[in-house]
Amino acid sequence: MESIDLLVLRTTRDWLAAGERVLLATVARTWGSSPRPTGSMMALRNDGRVVGSVSGGCIEDDLIHRYTTAHGGNGLSDSAPDVVRYGVSADEAHRFGLPCGGTLELVLEFNPCWQSLDQLLAHLDAGQLVRRSLAVASGQITLQPTVTPEQFSFDGQRMLNTLGPGYRMLMIGAGALAEYLATMALFNGFKVAVCDPRPEYIETWAVDGVERIVGMPDDVVRDFAVDLRTCIVALSHDPKLDDLALLEALHGPAFYIGAIGSRRNSQLRRERLIEHFGQTQASLARLHGPIGIYIGSKTPAEIAVSVMAEILAAKNGASLPSELSVAQAKHSAESAVS
Repeated sequence: MESIDLLVLRTTRDWLAAGERVLLATVARTWGSSPRPTGSMMALRNDGRVVGSVSGGCIEDDLIHRYTTAHGGNGLSDSAPDVVRYGVSADEAHRFGLPCGGTLELVLEFNPCWQSLDQLLAHLDAGQLVRRSLAVASGQITLQPTVTPEQFSFDGQRMLNTLGPGYRMLMIGAGALAEYLATMALFNGFKVAVCDPRPEYIETWAVDGVERIVGMPDDVVRDFAVDLRTCIVALSHDPKLDDLALLEALHGPAFYIGAIGSRRNSQLRRERLIEHFGQTQASLARLHGPIGIYIGSKTPAEIAVSVMAEILAAKNGASLPSELSVAQAKHSAESAVS
């Protein structure tokens, strides 16, 4: 499943290339609570078809009513970009389904250049980060490949959005937990690959849409072109497979690196990596383990939910409270019992 941003951009490009008239709306600024974060995009075709979202639905309905011929609106003219704000008053917030006190500002691009979108998508499909800049007054768009992700920004005159290839997950070990985790990653927009040199595991893999890689995990990690939108999760429970893959992963820029295991096994892993492979506590600071957040999970499906939640928190830059740490939560529970 493709990420929603790529889906919106690709659909917008395809509609425009086919001669359709399209509005591309982007959440530019928010105040208070808002249903969607800045940078969220939606494409609206002249006949009312929509891909993506900028709110819980009511703002989309208003945009359809205003701008499409199908709903008696003004249609989509070739005008300069516009900035509109929703939820300034309590009545508007209620009308548009915004949380209490929530306000959001949208940048509307009318019939953006499909060739520019095609060029942008070519960069993204090649695995590159691209800085897209829009001058609101003129509608001029510039694309600049970059290696540094930047926060979305809008100052009222210029909108800057760093767009990248879809998020990827590489799993080491093709067991039952990996199948549940892969399923969750796919519907969260990740491109997923699983590596396992053991034929009895990889040949029985049952989740469609996942790339299967047969090879030694450390070699696979080295060849995977790991970037800032990659997470690597070791799930084999076999130190011969997991340890070397994790060592290789720690040399790269993956946003999340973790390994399954109990508190004891996670500590033993750290001791092995320090004693035999020259690691330090500082060099292992990025290594998650035990992985997941504490939800009392027992089954592979529940553990996958826990792990996916932690990965999404890392992806979104959300700091989790220490009470959600598996190790700390279990330690606290044991201390309470004793």
